[in-house]
Amino acid sequence: MSEEQIKKSRVEETRNLEKQFEERIARDEKIEPKDWMPEKYRQTHIRQMSQHAHSEIVGMLPEGNWITRAPSLRRKVALLAKVQDEAGHGLYLYSATETLGISRDELYEQLHTGKAKYSSIFNYPTLTWADMGAIGWLVDGAAIINQVPLCSTSYGPYARAMIRVCKEESFHQRQGYEIMIKLANGTPEQKEMAQDALNRWWWPSLMMLGPTDDQSVHTEQSMKWKLKRKSNDELRQQFIDQTVPQADLIGLTIPDPDLKWNEERKSYDFGEIDWDEFWQVVKGHGPMNKERMKARVGAWERGEWVRDAAMAYAEKQQGNKEKQAI
Repeated sequence: MSEEQIKKSRVEETRNLEKQFEERIARDEKIEPKDWMPEKYRQTHIRQMSQHAHSEIVGMLPEGNWITRAPSLRRKVALLAKVQDEAGHGLYLYSATETLGISRDELYEQLHTGKAKYSSIFNYPTLTWADMGAIGWLVDGAAIINQVPLCSTSYGPYARAMIRVCKEESFHQRQGYEIMIKLANGTPEQKEMAQDALNRWWWPSLMMLGPTDDQSVHTEQSMKWKLKRKSNDELRQQFIDQTVPQADLIGLTIPDPDLKWNEERKSYDFGEIDWDEFWQVVKGHGPMNKERMKARVGAWERGEWVRDAAMAYAEKQQGNKEKQAI
């Protein structure tokens, strides 16, 4: 067989594999790590799954410094549990991403060098205790809206990881809303603190669901491969429709003068989002971008001796087992 014939044969084989792959996606079959997949599918999943993992890890930072300042022992324990959950989510998702043939060290390097992104929402400061309520209610609420459809995403390891993640995120959302209820029903100063947190976190929470569909470069392909089940704009509308009645219930005001119920659509119309702010934060110019990366890289560097010690211990244990086997 000539070189040209071999080339044509390989092209035809690839086409057949792509056709079979697309048919599996259409049948809602799960794609597993050892299954054939297009390289673009693999890279798209590495990007999205690692971004999700990075967001969980970096997301521990805005809340971690409030654990010791929480107003009661119960609140301290609950916030500590939440931060611990987020660490676990990051580890699940890093492990799932590794099944696509990329190492944990590569994933960390991409985060620390700025090559990989994490959710824009974590580049805003947490100024008061009410921010812990707003993050749980709004940020985790938006995350749940985005993540529940991922339980049926086409890549098996990601879908299975998301089942547990979503269960724990629902706890986080309820915890945050409870904090806001207590503050809204407290003293005038406490209610004002809750309203201020809502004012500051509302628009970034809408932005974290991603750019509008016409500006999103990944949505169309992700929808085709059933990595995403709903577009960014659909998720954002769902979040607004769910959250506005919750704010009304506890007497807080959504900071959007253009917000109004649309009887024809049976949904809320809302004001213009400041997308210039969103892209500035994504590009690394948000209020806390530099501080977040400094804290993350610093933790990685300070923990090097722990990793080295763990590896040395594991090697020693393995050596002992081999000696016993002889």
